[in-house]
Amino acid sequence: MSATPAGSLADPAPRRARLTVAVALFGLLAVLPLAVQFGLPSHWLTLATRAMIFAIAALSLDLILGVGGLVSFGHAAFIGIGAYGAGILIAEGQGEALIALPLAIAACALFAAVTGAVSLRTKGVAFIMITLAFGQMAYFLAQALSAYGGDDGLTLQQRSTLAGWDVFADRTHFFYIVLATLAGCHFLIRAIVASRFGRVLRAARENPVRVAVTGYDVDRVRLIAYVISGMIAGVSGFLLANQTEFVSPAFMSWQRSGELIFMVVLGGVGTLHGAIIGAFAFLVAEDVLSGWTEHWKAIFGPLIVLFVLMTRGGIDGLLRRLGGRGDD
Repeated sequence: MSATPAGSLADPAPRRARLTVAVALFGLLAVLPLAVQFGLPSHWLTLATRAMIFAIAALSLDLILGVGGLVSFGHAAFIGIGAYGAGILIAEGQGEALIALPLAIAACALFAAVTGAVSLRTKGVAFIMITLAFGQMAYFLAQALSAYGGDDGLTLQQRSTLAGWDVFADRTHFFYIVLATLAGCHFLIRAIVASRFGRVLRAARENPVRVAVTGYDVDRVRLIAYVISGMIAGVSGFLLANQTEFVSPAFMSWQRSGELIFMVVLGGVGTLHGAIIGAFAFLVAEDVLSGWTEHWKAIFGPLIVLFVLMTRGGIDGLLRRLGGRGDD
């Protein structure tokens, strides 16, 4: 089997350091509301909450992209399904998160199981294109939901409740709910990657034929990873709907899927915490540049491309080199 790429989660040496970085990130985020009370612009709390929501989606994509080697260009469909799961149920008078969230996750799991079973029959560019096709199918289906806004989207009249409590409506409480969810998803995916299942998934990325010869069903392992990834992305969609109090077919557009890939690559493919860093870097840069000019996308796009081309391993790789650890 070929050598493991530098900086991947399979390397035992930097594993503890990466865990330390993740814990430090969560610790810094935990004190952000306190910093807002002492003068930091309140806008940063909203931006950080949004960045954490997209970090959850980027983490889910990193499981199949960075660990499994599956480039999905329709991953935003799961965000949209999770968002519409929240929006439709709230519109129908069922705003309880303990009911709506499991239903949204179940819908994502079903969509992932069906589309994944078909998509995983292909590989390479064909896999990319068929996931894109399924993502666009979900996009156009959402546009056809005229009872729930259609192409104009659906405005939520309230946020979800948690066991009857309006904790989602309070900005600080919602921030900590999202932070706890992000930390839980991070450590869940890290545990999956470190398990036997994760080792088989990594090995299948390197040499699927050899893995199949040893007796493992490569397609089954990849399908399970794809379903888990979709379910976690659905959680991010559920939270996004509650933050924006609005759901739209644009949540599941192919452009959104491309942004998720950019976040993972920007932070460092296969590192998990790199997906979190990449999501924050992407959204903060977007926020800053959009404040300078209305043509910010003309600046942002080339900057992202240049950074990815000139920085091997993304931000995580850059930080490791600056720290003098090279390609541990």
